[in-house]
Amino acid sequence: MRSIWNGAISFGLVSIPIKLVNATENHSIHFRQIHLADGGRIRYRKVCELDEEEVAGGEIGKAYEDADGTMIPITDEDLAQLPLPTAKTIEIVAFVPADEIDPLQMDAAYYLSANGVPAAKPYTLLREALKRSNKVAVAKYALRGRERLGMLRVVDDVIAMHGLLWPDEIRAPEGVAPDSDVTVRDAELDLADALMDTLGEVDMDSLHDDYREAVEELIAAKASGEAVQPAESDDSGGGKVIDLIAALESSVRAAKKSRGEGDENEAENEGDMADVHPIKKTASGKTASGRTTKTAQQKSTPKSTGTKKSTSSTSSPAKKTAQKQKKTTAKSTSSASASSKSSSSAKKQTSTNARSTTKKKTAAPRKRASA
Repeated sequence: MRSIWNGAISFGLVSIPIKLVNATENHSIHFRQIHLADGGRIRYRKVCELDEEEVAGGEIGKAYEDADGTMIPITDEDLAQLPLPTAKTIEIVAFVPADEIDPLQMDAAYYLSANGVPAAKPYTLLREALKRSNKVAVAKYALRGRERLGMLRVVDDVIAMHGLLWPDEIRAPEGVAPDSDVTVRDAELDLADALMDTLGEVDMDSLHDDYREAVEELIAAKASGEAVQPAESDDSGGGKVIDLIAALESSVRAAKKSRGEGDENEAENEGDMADVHPIKKTASGKTASGRTTKTAQQKSTPKSTGTKKSTSSTSSPAKKTAQKQKKTTAKSTSSASASSKSSSSAKKQTSTNARSTTKKKTAAPRKRASA
């Protein structure tokens, strides 16, 4: 790998000559701008505003633009004469635990290679010291015209350096969090934990850029004149308000299915997650759907017993009718007897009155005779 910077690591009074090598590379597919009418390439040319002529790269320098628009030229010699101790040195200033470095500060990554045989011994010493301390080194260095902050750590048998942003370059997350207070229920957290456990860990080496592969296939198809098939739309429901519990449950089931877990486990989980609604009874013992509910005793009663019960239940109305008829007959009999009694008493009263009248008539002539 080609080095982009040569210098030394300053480790107290120990100096370690090193080469700086890029630890990452960009695999993004780059496009050119073209004229749609004829396919001609669009290029950006560097033109001087004063004479409107194109300027070559060797004739271009840098300057600082003042507030009033004045250009103040700055040359590379001017920058090289600055009293900057880190111009060619990675100066270690402290050793701290790795968790004290905010991941938001991390920038580009580099490998530090020992430059020459004499550098092998101090390089190995620093590497092993970092391993045994479980710490990282915080350092300053200068690259591409500015001083930067870096973090040194061990990767396999190599010292790697991560460029760090200065603390004042990290923005405070003001106005980013949700405005309103949101309450998360324990059931939602439990489902989130279940989803995390189901997804589990992943081999980082197995991850790849699916989009880049699709773009490469598209370019190959168009270059060979093949027809490009439109991709199926994946409607993931982004931007829609959804039931969080239902979405988590579906995510857990989908994750288990993608990992090849059996349908039995999925059925069990679906059974565990099913909502159970109790049957509501009315005052007459019927459900809301109009069906009569059975008690546990009726469910466990044999069929013969149920037949007897049904027979007795059908015969009971006849008995009630007969009893009603008997009562009616008894009432009519009693009323008839009462009327006969009243008629007999009336007859007796009439005969008594007749007798008394006869006696009075017979008594009158006797009195006249005596007179």
